[in-house]
Amino acid sequence: MGAFLVSRDRLDALARVGAADSKTLSPRRREEVYAALRDLGQCAVVAIPPAEIDRFVRHRGLNRLEAREFARLVRELSPDVALIDACDANASRFGRAVCALSGGRARVIARHYADRDERVVGAASIVAKVERDRAIVRLAELLGEEIGSGYPSDPRTRDAVRRHLAKDGSVPSWIRRSWQTVQRVKLGWPGPSLEAFDR
Repeated sequence: MGAFLVSRDRLDALARVGAADSKTLSPRRREEVYAALRDLGQCAVVAIPPAEIDRFVRHRGLNRLEAREFARLVRELSPDVALIDACDANASRFGRAVCALSGGRARVIARHYADRDERVVGAASIVAKVERDRAIVRLAELLGEEIGSGYPSDPRTRDAVRRHLAKDGSVPSWIRRSWQTVQRVKLGWPGPSLEAFDR
């Protein structure tokens, strides 16, 4: 998860450097914008281990986990106002949870599609995506093998999951057991794309 802190007098500069929803930018462009963002404000990230995500998913508490980690970023950066892309179907409820968990240190505004509609949240999404993509590269280097982008729509990623599950049937610690891609591979899912099953 990523965050970006910028002073109000620099908000206009976000448009000039190309800050936008990370999903609309190529990996190369995200890297370029990320470099510019580091000169404009403060970037912060939090990485959640797969086992921790699995634990919360088992108890149907993924929104609680995400609220907790957003609150951690709010505490770290101490903004006056925190704009957040809501993970909960009820955006206001999610915002209240983040506010409470952060100790009320900021005015929290949670909205759906905030990464699309607010450049500063788009900037945060770029921070998260770039750091996530770099982590996938480091993991591939550590494993000494091709694992693709880490997204379920990538056949190289699905092949890597299949290879590791085929070894002894267990899920490696670096893969979320609750990831739908793992479940589909276990069931022999033949489809060319799994993105509809993963968010």
